[in-house]
Amino acid sequence: MKKWLLYILAGMFTLALLAFGAFYIWAEQTYEASDQLSDIPERQGDWLIFEPDGETKAGVVLYPGAKVEPEAYSYIGNHLQEQGYLTAIPSMRFNFPILEAQKADAILERYPLDEWFIGGHSLGGVAAAAYAGENQKQLSGLFFLASYPSDQDDFSGTGFPMLSIYGEKDGLTTLSDIEEKKYLLSNTAVLYEIKGGNHAQFGWYGKQKGDHPADIPVQAQQEIIVEELTTWLEASWNKGHRL
Repeated sequence: MKKWLLYILAGMFTLALLAFGAFYIWAEQTYEASDQLSDIPERQGDWLIFEPDGETKAGVVLYPGAKVEPEAYSYIGNHLQEQGYLTAIPSMRFNFPILEAQKADAILERYPLDEWFIGGHSLGGVAAAAYAGENQKQLSGLFFLASYPSDQDDFSGTGFPMLSIYGEKDGLTTLSDIEEKKYLLSNTAVLYEIKGGNHAQFGWYGKQKGDHPADIPVQAQQEIIVEELTTWLEASWNKGHRL
């Protein structure tokens, strides 16, 4: 092999290593849960599990946003648990959910419940939509928190239960983004705008680069998320049990 070709290959390999190293460093600089959060369970392997004390109605998988630690969604997990929903929040490889869109397989196998819902925050919602697109028959619904499906996951024309909650002041998933991607949602999709809500307050981890300041406190936004998500889950779950 000619020396010039070896030099080119060595240069490409070096660039690839540098790029991976830069990505790894970026991915590991995560948003951690706020110290204000309490009742955070210990991780079970790659998962945070919020398991009801009494009867379990259904399961909920919540994919976190990119670079956000699962514990940042503990407020939501605890409140869904209180309402009878086993809630599972995974950690993702390189904290990048789109790389592990099929992560929910493990938890659905571990807990063979009659009904499962899946959703996610930001890029986690994109990954959840990818999973739902391939496993729709195994799921009872899909929800988005400041998120939407990719163009490859088109649910238009279907009656698949969906919920999209988004914030008025979101600087990352903007109102125009939500409007532009609305055509990918199902015919039965429920959309809810949180007035004064932003992107970071869909979790509880502080400020996020590129986001706009919220006009409401984080707890107020979290309470709205829990209320709207629980209402939608109850309606979808009750509908399934009436069939």
